Amino acid sequence: MAKKSKVLIIGGTGYIGKFIVQASAKAGHPTFALIRETTGNDPGKANLIEKFKNLGVTLLYGDLYDHESLVKAIKQVDVVISTVGFKQFADQTKIIAAIKEAGNVKRFFPSEFGNDVDRVHAVEPAKSTFDVKVQIRRAVEAEGIPYTYVNNNFYAGYFLSSLAQPGSTSPPRDKVTILGDGNPKAVFNKEDDIATYTIRAVDDPRTLNKILYVKPPQNIYSFNGLVALWEKKIGKVLEKVYVPEDKLLKDIEEAPTPINVILAINHSVFVKGDQTNFEIEPSFGVEAYELYPDVKYTTVDEYLDQFV
Repeated sequence: MAKKSKVLIIGGTGYIGKFIVQASAKAGHPTFALIRETTGNDPGKANLIEKFKNLGVTLLYGDLYDHESLVKAIKQVDVVISTVGFKQFADQTKIIAAIKEAGNVKRFFPSEFGNDVDRVHAVEPAKSTFDVKVQIRRAVEAEGIPYTYVNNNFYAGYFLSSLAQPGSTSPPRDKVTILGDGNPKAVFNKEDDIATYTIRAVDDPRTLNKILYVKPPQNIYSFNGLVALWEKKIGKVLEKVYVPEDKLLKDIEEAPTPINVILAINHSVFVKGDQTNFEIEPSFGVEAYELYPDVKYTTVDEYLDQFV
């Protein structure tokens, strides 16, 4: 057995980060999480930090904005995974600089975990967010840093738990709003599964300098298909309100932040079909489900059962 790479997660107490820290430790990788002193002392994060410690995770104190601490942390590992939130996407240039200085990193995973930003047709304000990720990709490539970009499409926790109804916390029981004609297909993945697939890619030569797409076949649904599945589960037909594209574009312009961002992402996915409207070519990408058929993932069907 080849020795498992040492993995550093930056942003490990964040939304997807915590799942990746846990998946890395459970898979037997020596796992390091870079956390700020303030996070270490935050009562709201105490349980999570304790969980990390129990899993044998090494906590390194440092900061994205403290170059010295960043380089010091990176020098201790082989692989760096960034899971920073969208406000810090642009600041990943600081991680790139630290990786270059450290000179020992075998692979870098920038904070992606969404749509493939090189293949989207997004309007503002989502366009600007996607553009920042594109700039980080180009910066990584320009520096010759070995990389993997993980595109898991939609988080089930955000989009499936509300059937993509902004502002809702559970799937609708009476009326559902469907964007566009409801036919383009989207992909919904449970956060634990995204983390499992990400960690499987860490030491896999097949994912080197490639985009890893997380698109398991049973998690690909059109909006119409998703609603039909939900109706079957609750034994009830919902009233459907279809929002044509021109109306949606107007709504995006008029909505406050962050609703406008969510609507613009939904436009890219549910109207333009940006998660499924292209073929994965071997020159740029690989599919996680095909590489790791042994991973038992949670299907959309199974995920929705908890809300019935």
